Amino acid sequence: MRTGRAARAGQYAALVAYLVFLAFPFLWLVSTAFKPARELGSLHPTWIPENPTLDNFRQAFDEQPLLEAALNSLVAALGSAVVAVVVATPTAYVMARHRGTLSRMATGWVVVSQAFPFVLVIIPLFLVLKNLRLINSVPGLIMVYVVWALPFALWMLVGYVRAVPVELEEAAAVDGAGRLRTLVSVTAPLLAPGIVATALFAFITAWNEFFFALVLLKTPQKQTLPVVLTHFIGAEGVADLGPLAAAAFLATLPSLVVFALIQRRITGGMLAGAVKS
Repeated sequence: MRTGRAARAGQYAALVAYLVFLAFPFLWLVSTAFKPARELGSLHPTWIPENPTLDNFRQAFDEQPLLEAALNSLVAALGSAVVAVVVATPTAYVMARHRGTLSRMATGWVVVSQAFPFVLVIIPLFLVLKNLRLINSVPGLIMVYVVWALPFALWMLVGYVRAVPVELEEAAAVDGAGRLRTLVSVTAPLLAPGIVATALFAFITAWNEFFFALVLLKTPQKQTLPVVLTHFIGAEGVADLGPLAAAAFLATLPSLVVFALIQRRITGGMLAGAVKS
């Protein structure tokens, strides 16, 4: 009994330490965002600002077009998430239900594509987009994000589709439902948590992405939020710490809000609908 309690206490202690490790950068970012310049330069920094101020936020909005950049990021993230889910859902269904040579090749492509670094594909990708006249455009950036998110989105959704019992589809077919009706009325509702999780992954990946946006977007009015954040760092590498922390804090809020709104959908049982009376 004592050994079991000690093991459980050790597990909880490790979990708490891990949570503290994850939360430390964000908490320090929030603290820095509300500190005045005098406290930022103090030799004895504190967790809680002694004289909290909003001057860093005002300065950040005055120095850089944060709202315009946030809108560009939102359009790119939402567009890539929607397109990735629309393309990946039927493809994942076919890969999961019809296992064959083509399905195995597609699965191999999903695995191999994750091994390619950004630098390896940026030059041919730039040339392709240049020929399509999509350089320096948000639609071109959305296309890149969709292609980059598709392999992992397919991998996620294939697992969800395989977890749906095929007997449910067979029962619907026996009741007279066609293939399309079965997919829409039976399979799709059970895939909802997987679709939401995949959309969240694509959204957060696109929202936080920096390298492709830096290379493909040259006009300041079209740059995304991660790229604009780098403008708070001077030519000599000296960061305007207060406004940078304030802008970075605002940039993290959409991801946190989206996750908070749909976390219950993600963590809910995927097959809960199949066992309800």
